[in-house]
Amino acid sequence: MKVGVLALQGDVREHAFALERVGATPVGVRRLSELESVDALIIPGGESTTIDKLLRAFDLFEPLRARIAEGLPVLGSCAGMILLATEVEGAIEGQQSLGGIPMTVRRNAFGRQVDSSEVELTWLPDGSTMHATFIRAPWVESHGDDVEVLATAQGPDREPHPVAVRHGSAIATSFHPEIVAPGAIPDDRVHELLVALIKP
Repeated sequence: MKVGVLALQGDVREHAFALERVGATPVGVRRLSELESVDALIIPGGESTTIDKLLRAFDLFEPLRARIAEGLPVLGSCAGMILLATEVEGAIEGQQSLGGIPMTVRRNAFGRQVDSSEVELTWLPDGSTMHATFIRAPWVESHGDDVEVLATAQGPDREPHPVAVRHGSAIATSFHPEIVAPGAIPDDRVHELLVALIKP
């Protein structure tokens, strides 16, 4: 299984390590030929407006949007969540998203860089605990009825907000599932879920 990691900005190497741990072959994606060669794709964290501009500069935006619409399994983490939304609260003028999941996402909902945090979440599919790292993280403001919420977290407003969702073959997380704390055992459940969506 070849899983692409959009290699325009963000935690490309960390996602590649996670993919290797779950038995997939990571492929850096910067060109159309690389996008066309993969069985799934990760859109890593970074800066959503910059990734949007680079996707268009590299002529990848429309081909990627088309592949996602056709059912390409895709994972967007942090900035990747913003790019997979249909609507973005707090978007800058001209910012575009790929629209892979019917949801509205609020940029920087958890605050600025100094508000970054590590949180213990409940992974709703099985009720287990998941350690999650939030860095200038968004949250899901609203979503379609057919969007499955995989985890929620309390925001600065003390209300719970979805921070991991799935819609068909698209997954999005507010947090960075690729980050492993020093000395911790990697938790690769999000990457395993992506790989499980690849059709044989």
